[in-house]
Amino acid sequence: MAIENELAIAREIQTSILPDGIPEIESLRISAAYLPMTAVAGDFYEFIPVDQHRVGFLVADVSGHGVGAALIAAMIKVAMQSLVHCAHQPREVLRGLNRILSGQLRAELISAAYLWLDMEKGSALYSAAGHPPLLCWRQGRLDRIESNGLLIGVLPDSDYPVCEIPLRLGDRFLLYTDGVVEPQNAAGRQFGDYELENIVRRNQSRSPSELSDNLLTAVRRWQPGSATQQDDITLIVIDITQPPWNANPEIVETSQVSFLR
Repeated sequence: MAIENELAIAREIQTSILPDGIPEIESLRISAAYLPMTAVAGDFYEFIPVDQHRVGFLVADVSGHGVGAALIAAMIKVAMQSLVHCAHQPREVLRGLNRILSGQLRAELISAAYLWLDMEKGSALYSAAGHPPLLCWRQGRLDRIESNGLLIGVLPDSDYPVCEIPLRLGDRFLLYTDGVVEPQNAAGRQFGDYELENIVRRNQSRSPSELSDNLLTAVRRWQPGSATQQDDITLIVIDITQPPWNANPEIVETSQVSFLR
């Protein structure tokens, strides 16, 4: 009973550090799903809305599971609050998190991804720390955008490359932790990128929340019926629902990503 009471307190603490809703940003439709493997999780996500046209998205995954990982996730929340002033600079956000947290971690490491959307400029900036790629669905094609530095906690002075993505009406972005793609079926085969792309393709006309629900259902069905959830899962889906202010609808690009050094 004492253990259950402590876990209940841990769940309350973790719930309090997660966003209490979806930010209302013009031209965006957003959904978020968060499924802990156990009572508490080492996954974390945060929205950093600056105004009606600009917002940052952070997704992080602490190595390990349970209460220890959840405490590190709470530390990410506190660290991120001190970095809101540089929310428009993904490199500085990740460098700041790494600098603040490196001295606090023991054996733990953290993967993280940060996406900044600026609808006035019509562009996205993205950087990551050892995290699964950002997915961008555009005009029937799914691009995997990787812009990774080292995991947070490896070196206190790590740097993180940034890529810039011009935004277009109809773009869809997926940020997620590896609990989405790593579950195994009875034959030991991972859900993987192929199944993920199939789900995104089949749900291209559905809303972000519908895509999220259908993807998580597919992940659950992929695992053996008697198996418990194999990892924490976090998934954020973002749709561009109106043309960015500076977008030219006559331009059709085949390569959208440029890397900033």
